[in-house]
Amino acid sequence: MYESQRALASPVRNPRMATVIGRLLGAAFLICFGTGLYSHFLQEPLDWMRFATRPEFLYQVTQGTHIVAGIACFPLLLAKLYIVFPELFAYPPVRGLVHFLERASIALFVGASLVQITIGLLNTYQWYPWPFPFRQVHFALGWVLIGLLVIHIGVKLPVITRYWSKSTSADDDHLVDAVSNDRSANAEAVRLWGPSRPGGVTGRVLDYIDATPRVAGGVSRRGFLTTVGVATTAVVALTAGQTFTPLNAVNLFGPRKKGVGQQGVPVNRTSEQALVADAAMAAGWTLTLAVAGTERSFTRSELLALPQTEVRLPIACVEGWSQMASWRGVRLRDLADLMDAAPDSSFRLISLEERGSFSKTQMGREYVRDPLTLVALELNGETLDLEHGYPARMIAPGRPGVLQTKWLSRIEAI
Repeated sequence: MYESQRALASPVRNPRMATVIGRLLGAAFLICFGTGLYSHFLQEPLDWMRFATRPEFLYQVTQGTHIVAGIACFPLLLAKLYIVFPELFAYPPVRGLVHFLERASIALFVGASLVQITIGLLNTYQWYPWPFPFRQVHFALGWVLIGLLVIHIGVKLPVITRYWSKSTSADDDHLVDAVSNDRSANAEAVRLWGPSRPGGVTGRVLDYIDATPRVAGGVSRRGFLTTVGVATTAVVALTAGQTFTPLNAVNLFGPRKKGVGQQGVPVNRTSEQALVADAAMAAGWTLTLAVAGTERSFTRSELLALPQTEVRLPIACVEGWSQMASWRGVRLRDLADLMDAAPDSSFRLISLEERGSFSKTQMGREYVRDPLTLVALELNGETLDLEHGYPARMIAPGRPGVLQTKWLSRIEAI
């Protein structure tokens, strides 16, 4: 077993390198978790929750960051696995409760991580080759991963603390040199680094020695870090352009391209997928407002006759892409005032689409009363295209694209 570990030895397989890559990976997961929670509760808010409407591009940044951090997890996770791979050959497999928790937590963490980032990536392409609902499973796995991460950090905290800084202690360096040259240094090894491996020399010291540059062949530490850095930068840079405009020119792998789509704006869900074309193009279409038992219907011509407001707001979707655009239409708060809606009213938005998770959505009062929230009738100086929600759609600052309801048919105060 020891010979198997020696055969897998590499200058990069040491506690310090594991700590360096581990804290980068941990940071990426924490960023994903925080931004993911924000996106989830925007879509499924608790009754008491209220959200910021400024800056108006807030969700564009948070969700773009969520996707970028998730993509960065791929090379970082593979790098971490490369470093700790020899531990699979450790003997005995379990040396006690703490060791069992360490191995179990890392096994579950790696498995859950691979599932989480893979289904997240496929969601950006709107491809779902699995039988379970994506949003619910992705949300639940996020909590599982954070729990496993806490457990793993807890059991590895002594090692993380020791190797967090660039240099190890003078005792460690002295001990490594001593054991490298004289294996009779076992007693000192046990004193500093713990119980011995079969054969009389402490396992952790030998692991450290096996991972130092004394091992012939293999990639150097600098070469390894350079490779990881280049790989992470590449996968991020080649996809982040779908959110962040400066990188648009090198957006090779993002599922959406800025400026590509009807009226220069990408489309996620088409009228054909939503089965709304006939109803949306019908001459008798009206938008009905219902407030406190009173209803009033507006034709598109009547909406156009009301005072019009033009705003610049992004469409920012959960898949990570976004596009800034100019919208023109009627302020929702003006319509609310026409219906004498209470200032603290929240609204339910109902689409012509009869099926789909977001055919009905809710809008909190902070959005209803925001001066940038419109029932949009025009996009980029033109009549709203059918694919963007003709005859009318909702647009508001800081909201996910799935909540910017297209093909509006009814708005109800709740």
